[in-house]
Amino acid sequence: MNKPEATQPPRADAAVDPPRYRLRLYVSGATPRSTRAIENIKAIGEKRLHGQYDLEVIDAYQQAELTRDQQIVVLPTLIKFLPGPLRRMVGDLSDEEQVLVGLGLGPEEASPDDDANNV
Repeated sequence: MNKPEATQPPRADAAVDPPRYRLRLYVSGATPRSTRAIENIKAIGEKRLHGQYDLEVIDAYQQAELTRDQQIVVLPTLIKFLPGPLRRMVGDLSDEEQVLVGLGLGPEEASPDDDANNV
């Protein structure tokens, strides 16, 4: 009779790759609101996702078919495809807390130094 092989649990120090985010931002040309949305999502992506994201910017005027296929009716609109679940956010993405919630990220943790300054 063969004994089943014992499996080793993953090591506690084994590096786990963070998920890569796949985002698509639909904008309306080079309007100020569209420009702000692009700048805001890039800033959040670098700050909180540490570059672990792919951002595709779609100009709704130049790629109207893609816009129709995704049933985009408000611009700018950000769609988070990965990691799931799929989420849509509209506006210039200036409310960082709301964008983080939409991306499935919590607000940044306060550093211990911040607590000491609040005493």
